[in-house]
Amino acid sequence: MISFWKGRSKLNITVLNARMNKDQDGYAGAVEFQVDGHKFPYEMTLFKDKAGEWEYNLLFLNESGSEEDILAVEEYLEENDDAFIRLLDAAEATLKV
Repeated sequence: MISFWKGRSKLNITVLNARMNKDQDGYAGAVEFQVDGHKFPYEMTLFKDKAGEWEYNLLFLNESGSEEDILAVEEYLEENDDAFIRLLDAAEATLKV
């Protein structure tokens, strides 16, 4: 479990699954995770092209949850580099060299 602070409250994130691949176009991967107190898990897909900047998309993993929940997680990831980096690290740890 990865714990992060959001304001005065802690956001607990549990990584369920992660994967990363590299090909001639760059890197592509995904991290599936659960946030304590949120009804449905998330998937963050990750992309890094040859230019070197990471981009991501945040989706509900299996079924749609509340817009308020996903917007809160997205805002949190945008404001907290450490949270994003730890999720990215989970995917990179699966990369086969």
